[in-house]
Amino acid sequence: MPKRTYQPKKMRRLRRLGFRARSATPGGKNIIKRRLAKGRKVLTVSDEFRLQGKKPRNRNK
Repeated sequence: MPKRTYQPKKMRRLRRLGFRARSATPGGKNIIKRRLAKGRKVLTVSDEFRLQGKKPRNRNK
């Protein structure tokens, strides 16, 4: 049986989809604006961690 394609990593997800990554590009800024206008509580992936009060940690050292 082949390996599953999605192997989640918290830091990779934050770096790609977090607030600072979104703020760095014009398209990302548009995404944040749209989500604010819609009234989203969670704008980006990094907000999920902030609301939980957790920091992503690397378990495999």
